Amino acid sequence: MRAHQAEFHVTTMARVLGVSTSGYYAWLGRPRSAREKSNRLLVARVRAIYEQSRGTYGAPRIQAELADEGVSVSRKRIARLMRESGLAGVSRAQEAGDDPPRSEGSTGAGPRGPGVHGRGS
Repeated sequence: MRAHQAEFHVTTMARVLGVSTSGYYAWLGRPRSAREKSNRLLVARVRAIYEQSRGTYGAPRIQAELADEGVSVSRKRIARLMRESGLAGVSRAQEAGDDPPRSEGSTGAGPRGPGVHGRGS
């Protein structure tokens, strides 16, 4: 709501979102939660590790780096924070012959035809 105050009235946004205006203003005045503070610090550390890796590390490698530093945090939490921050690791390039196996006769291109029982795909 804060980001759209220039475009819409708070009362209108509150009504659309099903919250009270007094509740919104009370929420604005509250201090940040411990989890939010922790996430902010963690995002800063994750971003630093990500930049040290020249943008190649994903959540599993960043988790390993943090574990080496004595920070215990789940891979899923790191992945969520990376996603919210617009950070993405780089997958290794597939080498020739690394293609996943396909069924016999499959080209992997285009829509499939009718199945064995004459029904569509």
